[in-house]
Amino acid sequence: MSGLDALYQELILDHAKNRRGFGLDEPGAHSATVHQRNPICGDEITLRVTTSDDRVASVTWEGAGCSISQASASMLVALLREDGGDDGMPLPDAQALIDRFREALRSRGKIPLDEETFGDASALSGVSKYTARVKCAMLAWVALEEGLRQA
Repeated sequence: MSGLDALYQELILDHAKNRRGFGLDEPGAHSATVHQRNPICGDEITLRVTTSDDRVASVTWEGAGCSISQASASMLVALLREDGGDDGMPLPDAQALIDRFREALRSRGKIPLDEETFGDASALSGVSKYTARVKCAMLAWVALEEGLRQA
């Protein structure tokens, strides 16, 4: 295993064990709660997104499953917090991030996730080579996308 692969594996394990945004906030006036399940492996995510002034105000989640699904949810929350700042990420930017993540994961390794854009979530680039694991990594991102539609 290369040094970079080992670092990515450590990032995934860190986020799976020290899950950012874990534990659902109380629902607010502009919040949506979405449950997603991967029937193939049993991974589950319940994600609550709250919007305010056309921005993602908060994202929290609960779930169970493999390290990839849990780390991906944690990485998503961390990314939204970092890039959104105190005011939250604009809704169009959040949707664009989801679209780019989906495109990279469906590329079968041809489109890497840019570290500058995706932060720790760029460690999930290698998942795109394993079709069965793509759904694990996408679970929270699909939940966020649905939540943004509903909120």
